[in-house]
Amino acid sequence: MKIGIISFTQQGALLAEKIKMQGESQGWSISIERCTQGGLRAWTQEHFAKDDALLFIGSSGIAIRATAPFIKSKVTDPAVVVMDEAGSFVIPLLSGHLGGANALSKKLASMFGAVAVLTTATDVRGVFSVDGWAQEQGLMVVNPENIKEISSRLLDGKEVTLRSAFPIEGKLPEQVLLSEWEGDISITNEMESPRGLHLVAPVVTLGVGCRRGTPKEKIEEAWWRTLLTSDIHPKAVFQVCSIDLKQEEPGIAEFCAERGLPFTCFSAEELQSVKADISSSAFVKSITGVDNVCERSALFGAGEGAVLVKRKGIFQGVTMALAMKPYIVRFEEGL
Repeated sequence: MKIGIISFTQQGALLAEKIKMQGESQGWSISIERCTQGGLRAWTQEHFAKDDALLFIGSSGIAIRATAPFIKSKVTDPAVVVMDEAGSFVIPLLSGHLGGANALSKKLASMFGAVAVLTTATDVRGVFSVDGWAQEQGLMVVNPENIKEISSRLLDGKEVTLRSAFPIEGKLPEQVLLSEWEGDISITNEMESPRGLHLVAPVVTLGVGCRRGTPKEKIEEAWWRTLLTSDIHPKAVFQVCSIDLKQEEPGIAEFCAERGLPFTCFSAEELQSVKADISSSAFVKSITGVDNVCERSALFGAGEGAVLVKRKGIFQGVTMALAMKPYIVRFEEGL
């Protein structure tokens, strides 16, 4: 998690230092800054665009006025949290569930002995928060406009059904019933959204190979054909992989940059080490040193236990394959 922290007083700056030290031991990437005269807007604009969370050590009013011009959507906005300079209270202001502000507030409270002041209805009432749980699970919400309906039903004491294409571990929360056919909540990587709230698990790796100089547009066309023929939702793809010969391929780089997908490349030796039922091409091996780029890079990138969900497809010189790593839907006691 990338967190930007801004403070306004000497005591606040000291608290920021402590948070940075503790947070980085948790694996967080934290930048801290003492606000200068006239610098608040520029800092907020910069960190609102690039960080997962913003922490204001000061008053709630300052944070509200600073972030108001940049608020767009609960799906894309970062978490915004306020902490008083004494470290007594932590208040999530924005993106409490999907953005993780509530979870961050509770974590900071436990680290520094503070009180997390949560005001979202599901948290106050102790009701299952589907969007907060989805965020903790790393699930992508396809149609966030349906969250309100699910939460309203739960808050009214009604039951909702859950359908999952993935195995489930743990006890389902109260008021949530498992369904084999249709669900008010569906966890599936299918392209077309089912009825109700659609959650997607980003566990699919796209393996790609292409001729040198292939434009981004051809890669884009091959991408959509691959997804459509495999019935995989684009949000299910979390990375793109290939052979190191394609590390600087402009078309692939542009394609990945537009979608915010990391692009990772591997050596021919690494790809050849993959043990699976792989289609083989002597021609490809004579050029790259490995008999198949897209299937092997998809499997190698996805990691242990991954399986091909789409074998090599060829479109205008672009080869693509999809591999999915294992995923389990987990519920913890008390949710």
